[in-house]
Amino acid sequence: MKIYFSHGKESGPWGFKIKRLAEIATQQGCEVESVDYTDLPDPDQRAERLFDTVQNEPGDFILVGSSMGGYVSLACSEKVTPKAVFLMAPALYMPGFKLQQHHSKCNDVEIVHAWSDEVIPAAHSIKHARQADCTLHLISGDHALNTSIMAVESLFERFLCRVLGR
Repeated sequence: MKIYFSHGKESGPWGFKIKRLAEIATQQGCEVESVDYTDLPDPDQRAERLFDTVQNEPGDFILVGSSMGGYVSLACSEKVTPKAVFLMAPALYMPGFKLQQHHSKCNDVEIVHAWSDEVIPAAHSIKHARQADCTLHLISGDHALNTSIMAVESLFERFLCRVLGR
């Protein structure tokens, strides 16, 4: 299974969280790719880049996104059908973002958000999870989730094992 990671606005393709989660994915036998969006500040252009990257993927794949990368992954999942989507503190319902409602083709979306997120209110993920009827984990921490990385890793590993049928 291939996993496509999408980083946030202020991060890069191999930031702290992505490195840690990519290691877990590799241990589970997955192939990983982290798309570089550092040249694109616009979230919708980033979503188009991800779409261009995954549209001809021959097998099942998973989208993983953090912050703006969460928006990018969810927006892309309206045009393609990933096996699953894992979002961390996704930038949903943000002013200036083209999509304010999300209708993913994927029926397996899981979100992790921190209660004390100072950038994107946890209420945004609660709203989306309620509307999409998807799994939401609210954990201790801030927007970066770095202080909660062990909880994020544990949730991601369980998510992967479930999606992979292990």
